[in-house]
Amino acid sequence: MHRCLAALLVLVFAGLTGSAADYDVVVYGGTSAGVVAAVQARRMGKSVVLVGPDRHLGGLSSGGLGWTDTGNKAVIGGLAREFYHRIWKHYQEKENWKWQEQSEYGNKGQGTKAIDGEQRTMWIFEPSAAEGVFDAFIKEHDIPVFRDEWLVRKNGVKLQDGRIKSITMLSGRRFTGRMFIDATYEGDLMAGAGVDYHVGRESTDTYGEDWNGVQTGVLHHRHHFGAVKEKISPYVVPGDSSSGVLPRISTKPPGAYGSGDKRIQAYCFRVCMTDHDRNRKPFPKPDGYDPSQYELLVRILKAGWRELLDKYDPIPNRKTDTNNHGPMSSDNIGYNYDYPEGSYERRKEIIAEHRLYQQGLLYFMANDPRVPKDVRDVIGQWGLAKDEFTDNGNWPHQIYVREARRMIGKYVMTENELQKDRPTPEPVGMGSYTIDSHNVQRYITPEGYVQNEGDIGVSTRGPYQIAYGSLVPKAGQCSNLLVPVCVSSSHIAFGSIRMEPVFMILGQSSATAAAMAIDGGLAVQDVPYAKLKQRLLADGQVLETPASAKFGSKGVNPASLKGIVLDDANAKTTGHWKNSTSSPKYLGYSYRHDNNARDGKFTARFEPKITKAGRYEVRLGYTAHGNRATNVSVNVVWAHGSNQMPVNQRKRPPIDGLFVKLGVYKFAPGKPAAVIVSNIGANGYVIIDGVQLVPVP
Repeated sequence: MHRCLAALLVLVFAGLTGSAADYDVVVYGGTSAGVVAAVQARRMGKSVVLVGPDRHLGGLSSGGLGWTDTGNKAVIGGLAREFYHRIWKHYQEKENWKWQEQSEYGNKGQGTKAIDGEQRTMWIFEPSAAEGVFDAFIKEHDIPVFRDEWLVRKNGVKLQDGRIKSITMLSGRRFTGRMFIDATYEGDLMAGAGVDYHVGRESTDTYGEDWNGVQTGVLHHRHHFGAVKEKISPYVVPGDSSSGVLPRISTKPPGAYGSGDKRIQAYCFRVCMTDHDRNRKPFPKPDGYDPSQYELLVRILKAGWRELLDKYDPIPNRKTDTNNHGPMSSDNIGYNYDYPEGSYERRKEIIAEHRLYQQGLLYFMANDPRVPKDVRDVIGQWGLAKDEFTDNGNWPHQIYVREARRMIGKYVMTENELQKDRPTPEPVGMGSYTIDSHNVQRYITPEGYVQNEGDIGVSTRGPYQIAYGSLVPKAGQCSNLLVPVCVSSSHIAFGSIRMEPVFMILGQSSATAAAMAIDGGLAVQDVPYAKLKQRLLADGQVLETPASAKFGSKGVNPASLKGIVLDDANAKTTGHWKNSTSSPKYLGYSYRHDNNARDGKFTARFEPKITKAGRYEVRLGYTAHGNRATNVSVNVVWAHGSNQMPVNQRKRPPIDGLFVKLGVYKFAPGKPAAVIVSNIGANGYVIIDGVQLVPVP
C-alpha cells in the first residue's frame, strides 16, 4: 500500500476512534520552521506528521512578511535557501506577473538584490507565492498534515520517564511519536512538557548584557516621539494632567533602566496592500471602529510627521509588505502582554483587538477629516490586495508574534554570542540580522510628554553562530523534544534570531538531530555533535561565515593588516556605545559611536598584547564625518609613561582611509600598553573603530 494512503487510513481511524496515530517525528506547528522540519525528517527516512492550529502553512513567511529580513544571505543554506530558490523559480514564470511586468518591479531588497540570478534565489515575494511553495514541499514528500488542530494545553502532553509519549488535540485526536518538535511561535508544546521558559525581558544583569531589560532613553530608530518636531502631550487637554490620558498610552511607570519585566515587543499584522485599481479593495471600516483611538496620531501629524509610507515595502505585482514605522503606526504597543501564556480564548481576543486597531488605523488615515488632506490623498491610493488571503477578508491569517515564550534550555544565546564577545558552542546554524526589538511600551515621561520604549537596533558585527544547546531542553527535563522557534535565548538576542530564514534553518537542524537521536537511541541532549555537524554540512547548512562574506563590502579584515590590530569589539568600554555600518569603509564588522552624548561617561580602552619589545607606531581608527568631534580625547599609555592628545575626527583618516598616527612609542612584554578614547569634553560624535600598532625598525 502507498505510504501516504496508509498514513491517511491510520489517521482517519484514529480520528474516529480516539486512538493514537504513531510516527517517528511529530511536528507541532505549521510555521516555516515546522514545514522545513517535517520535510527534513522525511528526507532522512522518518515517518512524520505535521499537526497544529494553523489553517495555512508557512506562518509569517506566507502571512505577509514577504520583504524577508535576511541580513547576510551568504549564511542562509540548506532547505531555507531551497525555499528562496523555489520562490525564484516561481517568478521566472511570466504568468506569475499578473499585475505588472517583471521589468517594472526593480531588483532592490534589503540592501541587496531582491532577485539574484547568479544564485538563483529571490528574497521578496507575495504571501500566496510563499504558501504555494510550502504546500508543494509537503505534497512532494507525502507528509500528512492536520490543520486547525489545537493542543490540549492542560494535561494534553503525556510524559513518561522524561519523554513525551503523545500529544492530544482538542478534537480528541492523539499523536504518539519517538521525537517531537515544537515549531509554534508560542511554545505551547514546550510549556506543556514542563520545560523551563521565560516570558518578557531579563535584566541587564541576568546574562551580562547591555541591551536587555528596560531601555528608557535609548532611541535607536525613528519609532519614537523624539523623531517628531514637537514634543507631544499625552493628555486629553494638552498640558493638563487632570484632563485624563489619551488612548493607547500607559499611565504606569516604565520601570528602572536595565531592569527586567514581563513586557514583550509589540505585535502587528504585515498587511499586503496594492495601488492597482483592478486588484485594490478600499480599506474597510471595521466593526467597532472608534476614531478616538487615533487622537495621538492626529497630534503627530499636526506636528509635521509624514513618514507614513516609509515601510510600504514593494513586493511583486504592485503589492506591499507593510510594516510598522514611526512613533504611532501598525505596532499595537502594550496590548499583547497576555498573549504568550493566555488561553486560546484570550489570544483570540488579543488578535481581534490588533485587527480592529490596525484596520481602524488604515481606515482612519484614509478617511478621517482630521487627517491632513495630503496624507489622506496618498493613503487613499492604497487598499487591500483582493487576491491575497481570500478566505480571511484579504487580511493576513497570521499575526506577527515577534516574541512569546522563550525556552531556558541547555544553552542560552545572548547578545554576547551574537556580537562574538563569547564563542558559541556546537553551532547548528547562523543568523546575521541586526539585534532588533520593536517598542515594548508607550509611557509618560517625568517631564509630562509621551514616549515609546524598547525599540533597539544594535549590530551583531557580522553573522553569528547559533548553538545546538539552544534547541534542546536542559538535561533531565525532556529528552525527545526540540524547539526551533521559541529557542533558548535572552529577549535581546531573540531580537535577531527571530527572523524567518533562521527559523527555517533551525527547523532543519532540529529535524536532523531528531532523526539521529532515533537512530542512536539517544536523548536529544546526547546527539554527538561531530556527526550532527557532518550531516548538516552535507545537507547544505552553513555553520561558519564564508571568508568572502565575513566583513561585507565595506568592512576591512583586521587580519589583513600588518602589526597588532584591535577592532572596536576588542575594546573594554564604559557607556552604551552604538554600533553602526553607515560609513563607506571601516575596520571589521562595524564601528561604534557615543550617540553624541557629550557626558564624559563613554570610554574605550584598547589593550594590545605586546610579545616583542620595541618601538611601535600607534594608530587610531575612526570613520570621519561632519558631525564628529574635533577634540576627541585620546591617551596612549606605554612602558615609560603616557601621552594625551586631541584627535579631529571630522578629518578623513590619512592612513588607508582608516587610521591616523598618534606617534611612536616603546612597548615591552608585561609593561603597560593601552590606547584610551573618551568623550569627555567632546563637541560632537566620538567614534571608535580600532587601534593598530606597527613595528618601527
